[in-house]
Amino acid sequence: MKVSGWVDTVRDQKKVQFVILRDETGAVQLVHPRSEENDELAEQISALGLGSFIEVEGELKHDERVKLGGLEVKIERLNVVSVALESPIAEDTGIDKRMDWRFLDLRVPRNNLIFRIQTTLEHAWRSYWVEHDFIEIHTPKLMASASESRAELFEVKYFEGKAYLAQSPQFFKQMAQPAGFGRVFEIAPAFRADPSFTSRHATEFTSVDMELSWIDSHEDVMKIHEELMVAGLSAVKQKHGAAILELFGIEITVPKTPFPRIPLAEAKRIVAERGYEVPRHDDDMDPEGERQIAAYVREKFGHDFVFLTDYASSIRPFYHMRHADNPDLTNSYDLVYGGVEISTGAQREHRIEILEAQARQKGLDPEELGFYLDFFRYGVPPHGGFGMGLVRVLMIMLGLSNVRESTYLFRGPTRLQP
Repeated sequence: MKVSGWVDTVRDQKKVQFVILRDETGAVQLVHPRSEENDELAEQISALGLGSFIEVEGELKHDERVKLGGLEVKIERLNVVSVALESPIAEDTGIDKRMDWRFLDLRVPRNNLIFRIQTTLEHAWRSYWVEHDFIEIHTPKLMASASESRAELFEVKYFEGKAYLAQSPQFFKQMAQPAGFGRVFEIAPAFRADPSFTSRHATEFTSVDMELSWIDSHEDVMKIHEELMVAGLSAVKQKHGAAILELFGIEITVPKTPFPRIPLAEAKRIVAERGYEVPRHDDDMDPEGERQIAAYVREKFGHDFVFLTDYASSIRPFYHMRHADNPDLTNSYDLVYGGVEISTGAQREHRIEILEAQARQKGLDPEELGFYLDFFRYGVPPHGGFGMGLVRVLMIMLGLSNVRESTYLFRGPTRLQP
């Protein structure tokens, strides 16, 4: 038979040589019993560099002592297709250098598995959406005006004018509602000019977005959101559960529905009772607060997820609908998974006069938002949706320390390569 792959290990013993060959499907053991004299094949094997790509022809043999499935190939002919230099990284190499040599870092089975899991997760989400009559859309990433905060915009030259890289598909997925699409989703890049160096931030990331019409409140959005997460984690557990346990030491748990729901003000009181005071410089929950409320939910409900609801209008975008009886609060939520916020969702404001007023309150010029506000002048149903960070979901699911690990090629304030 014929096999090919990268040289992972060479055990060059006195009487016999072993080579572990690896490709994207797994590994196989090769064996060559040394001859007494003129053993050119033995010399060829001894000279193999780790990472070199080789082709081997030989006899497939069954040996129960072989850990890799009880099979090995007795080498008859060996061809070195591509010689590799000594790798500049190892298991204990720091993350920054590993990112410099990402193509080698991704050759490691553990890291390779991350993106197989990502594929399964996205496929499960798409399958859920399609089965529930959602339409997939592809929105532009060049915009004429901001959809969120101007402070986080990347400005680019656009012929004789300027454009902005999209922070989210928010405006365009909302446009689908008066267009009569009803339910839409997108998995695509988004950009934030955020100079953060935390373990959870990136300047370019994959945003998972959904929007749907005919809702009564943000509760309708949360219900679909939790069903989506169950569908994704179920698929990952079924296909990769054993490999994740072996390589990451984590047993994937499929969450039960409904997920716990806690108003933000109540969550802050719970966290304070646990001995941590969330800083009062804004009305949000900080990272330590998220970890504390997640610990509480794990202890009380045995759950990895929690919806924090009813965020202050002061920290939410102008298009979030406010409570009918309290304009200081919004019909919105954050989804916290394993102590990290992975998503923000809300019911959107669909009444044009209120939307214009809320835009002005946020310091935005309604004239610059003309194309967006036009959506609401011709009849739009009550609607809502969410945006979620794909790499954060993977990071928490697999117990990784940083989104750089769960991103194929990371982009941050100081990284534009490879």
